[in-house]
Amino acid sequence: MSAAAGRDGGGGPGGHDGRDGPRALGPGGEHAAAVAVLRAWSAPTPRQEELRRAYLEHLAAHADGVWRGGPPEHLTASCVVLDERVRHVLLTLHRKGGFWVQPGGHCEPGDGSPAGTALREAREECGIADLRLEPEPAQLDRHDLTAAFGRCRRHLDVTYVATCPRDAAPAVSTESLDVAWWPLDALPAGIVPDLPDRLAELAAARRG
Repeated sequence: MSAAAGRDGGGGPGGHDGRDGPRALGPGGEHAAAVAVLRAWSAPTPRQEELRRAYLEHLAAHADGVWRGGPPEHLTASCVVLDERVRHVLLTLHRKGGFWVQPGGHCEPGDGSPAGTALREAREECGIADLRLEPEPAQLDRHDLTAAFGRCRRHLDVTYVATCPRDAAPAVSTESLDVAWWPLDALPAGIVPDLPDRLAELAAARRG
């Protein structure tokens, strides 16, 4: 998952329940899949619509805009993992950034779509295989990066939501210092600054 020096947020093709991952479009189809997802997505707010259009413009200008090795500004995907009662969230303590954040990261060949990236990253960084991924994006979050992240300068993140039982036991990956469940009303110190508000929005939408 990326580290944010400054964030700009606000608040996949489906047909699956999220357990086996989204359907891939074939080798090299990640760019086309990202474009298709963003074109089809109905943004919940004017600010999110502005970001949706900006993401599409970026992908139109950069055929390699979904890859870490592409332009310094590129697409990523992340996954907010909630318990089934929407009372807790699973967060990782990012090894490089030193802050608590949802799992996520760069697209890799074979992911098939942003949803595929989000699900893979969540499974890798949380150590929980049985995640139920919502098929559509929940939020977009554009954020700048610190110098600790090398040539990566800005991430255009596509955020998804997944659920799993609260008693699912996470495991720490090599990318994290820790991974833990946190009550949504008692989030840890050192969390990415804009994440509590984003989590509140996501939780409210799923409790209502």
